[in-house]
Amino acid sequence: LEAKENVDIKPENMTLASVTFQNYFRLYDKLAGMTGTAQTEAAEFQEIYGLGVVEVPTNKPIVRIDEHDAIYRTTKEKYAAIVEEIAKAYLKGQPTLVGTTSIEKSEYLSTLMKDQNLLKTIAEKQRVHAAGMKDKKDKIKYNDWADDIAKLASQPNGIPHNILNARFHEQEAGIIANAGKPSAVTIATNMAGRGTDIQLGGNVDMQVLEAIEAAGDAADPTNIREEIIKSVAIDKQTALEAGGLFVLATERHESRRIDNQLRGRSGRQGDPGKSSFFLSLEDDLMRIFGSERLDKVLSTLGMSEGEAIIHPWVNKSLEKAQAKVEGRNFDIRKQLLKFDDVMNDQRKVIFEQRFEIMETDDLSDVVKDMRDEVIEDLVTEHIPPKSYPDTWDIEGLNEKIIEHVGIDKPIINWANEEGIDEDVLKDRIIKEADKFMAKKVVDFGTEQFRGIEKQILLQTIDKNWREHLITLEHLRSVVGFRGYANRDPLNEYKTESFELFQGMLDGLRTEVTGQLAHVRILSEEERNKIMQQMQAEAAAKEIGVSAVTNQPKEPLGGFSEETKSTRRNPGRNSPCTCGSGRKFKHCCGKL
Repeated sequence: LEAKENVDIKPENMTLASVTFQNYFRLYDKLAGMTGTAQTEAAEFQEIYGLGVVEVPTNKPIVRIDEHDAIYRTTKEKYAAIVEEIAKAYLKGQPTLVGTTSIEKSEYLSTLMKDQNLLKTIAEKQRVHAAGMKDKKDKIKYNDWADDIAKLASQPNGIPHNILNARFHEQEAGIIANAGKPSAVTIATNMAGRGTDIQLGGNVDMQVLEAIEAAGDAADPTNIREEIIKSVAIDKQTALEAGGLFVLATERHESRRIDNQLRGRSGRQGDPGKSSFFLSLEDDLMRIFGSERLDKVLSTLGMSEGEAIIHPWVNKSLEKAQAKVEGRNFDIRKQLLKFDDVMNDQRKVIFEQRFEIMETDDLSDVVKDMRDEVIEDLVTEHIPPKSYPDTWDIEGLNEKIIEHVGIDKPIINWANEEGIDEDVLKDRIIKEADKFMAKKVVDFGTEQFRGIEKQILLQTIDKNWREHLITLEHLRSVVGFRGYANRDPLNEYKTESFELFQGMLDGLRTEVTGQLAHVRILSEEERNKIMQQMQAEAAAKEIGVSAVTNQPKEPLGGFSEETKSTRRNPGRNSPCTCGSGRKFKHCCGKL
């Protein structure tokens, strides 16, 4: 994108630290939680966190009616049935909460509820039902519904309703406050409708605030509250007589928890309520689990348009399908956690070491141990154990000691001495390195040098850990291909990440030792030279900025607005060639 827009291409973002939610939660000494829908995930809580799930009985018995799912052949039939059900609940005075899976579907349903032709079709359907009824009361009821729905069809807005989704988040509190009023219809998405308490009759406090705001300075809060409490009590009684809150879901979700959360909006604190799920064979969950076979069976049985399947067996089959999806998602999370556990062990080592460094004032022993290990590794690399002196790479050792330890001693002469072995040579180098660093401590001052040691250690650990994380990310992205060679990607990842971690620690020791060996106090002349260089760079930068801001906005030589050939082909974010000073895409290159 940066190259396309012809702007400076910046380096990739670097990961400074990473941790999965599971390992983050495990950092706490005590872990607990409370939710209304944990029972379906009890196995995962036990396996990942070692937590049991206890079901707490409700304060009052649940009297909500959870109807069996209604399955239609097509999405069109399903939505027509949903609008019909909403219209009946609205006419009855029952508050309705409609759950959808996305913003697009919530807005599509809102459009259908304003569709006058659809409402007329539903009204005609009620008259057909009434004509076939033998019971006089049922005939009257369906005819009344038909007349009332026909009246709704004549209104421009159809069935009055509110949409609760991310696009109207600033109105969310007001919509929820009134969602429990009689005949209120609220269309909500998963995220917008979760964690809300819809009170039958409406929310007193919110309505009081709205009334006081509308009344202005002359408002009497006490009188307003008393009036609203009475009004809400009447509305609540009306909603209760109509059957309480009706939760209507337009689709089953992959997780049973989300379905249970939606159901839980209704029938709170012993109030009556009803929940119902309307599905179609074209829904995502149904398509995944063999809706084509079911569609053929239904066609063979001669299922007519607008007819639904309602049976407890269907509910059980859907719950099994959801359990399969949940199990698959759990396996994915578990596999991710297994990979992160490998990194987590390394993360603990690094951060424990880092905290220890931060809390320690004197790190001279740590630095000395690192330096001794570096010297030992260099000696072992160039003088293999139990090897003859003729095979020793003394020149290579001398160069590496100068590079990493910072001392230039006659190591070649030492190696030519009679009867010397690698242990004696190593001890001499360590002794000289200790003298060299002791002198450096005196030059800098003990306190200042201890601060330098700590700073270099922390900076080097952070840099190497960042690079190690990037390497592990790259390894993760390709290690799955090892499966084609009949190797377990997880075991391969464990082995290689351990080798990379060991290499990082070795590099850390070498880098810290080298930086401390070559740190020195600048002379007065060097400090002055650096100051002059910084001042020159700052001055050059200031001149460059002023030159750009003060450049004339005159057209370029030979430019003609009528002649496209003189416009050249500048980048879209470059200054326009006409000299206006605006970007090309906002001037002559405007689409």
